[in-house]
Order: sequence, then C-alpha cells, then structure tokens
Amino acid sequence: MTLAASAPAATPAPKKAPARYNAEEVHHFLEGFYGNHGPRPWERKHMVGDALKKRVEKNKKYDVLLCAQNAPRDIAIGRVTTAQSARVGWATVTTMWNRGPNQHFTAYVDLDASKPIKLTQIDCSPGRH
Repeated sequence: MTLAASAPAATPAPKKAPARYNAEEVHHFLEGFYGNHGPRPWERKHMVGDALKKRVEKNKKYDVLLCAQNAPRDIAIGRVTTAQSARVGWATVTTMWNRGPNQHFTAYVDLDASKPIKLTQIDCSPGRH
C-alpha cells in the first residue's frame, strides 16, 4: 500500500479590505468638483450620485450643490473627515460672496474606490459646521 504525501492545508488568504478613497483623495476631488465658482455642467452630470441628481432636478430655483441661488465669488474646501467603515467622507465647503457673509455647507462623498468617486449628499443646514 502506498500513501501519497498530502500537502499542508492551504491557509485562506486574509480578506482584503475593500478599497476606499482617503481624505487626501476626497479633498482633491472636492476642490476639482467645486473649482472657484461651483461645478460646471460636466461635473454635475458625471460626478454626482443618482439620488442627489434627483434632488437637484426637483429644485430648479435653488442650486442644491452650492446651497445657494447664485455663483459665489470663491469656494474653499475644509478638512476632510472619513469614516472608512461607513464608506463615507465629508468636508465643510465655504462659499464666499461679494456681498454678505461667507456660507458653509457639508459635502459627502462615497469612499468606495471600486467605482469613480462621486458627490452623494449635501447638507445645507446652518449651524452644523
């Protein structure tokens, strides 16, 4: 009787964590998306999640992506926070105006790096920034 030598049991490869965008990538995305005066038509069409696009379409007299009715003089992106396990990143966006005070809102991005980065939510609520 011949016994075949058995190979040691293969250890399962450790599960690789899903690829996620990091804070620097989110900041770069938001700076490119907003530019100095707000997103252009191409960004609005290709870099916004479907649910947020529907919200934008329902608000014809108000620019949901800027939380405003007009284009600002300038835009600044604040520090990005990422919640990797929740797959979301966000930053305060500050809009500067020729008249009136600066305004702030929060922009949210899906961190799933298996697909192109997109803006997924906007919170225009005052006092939360």
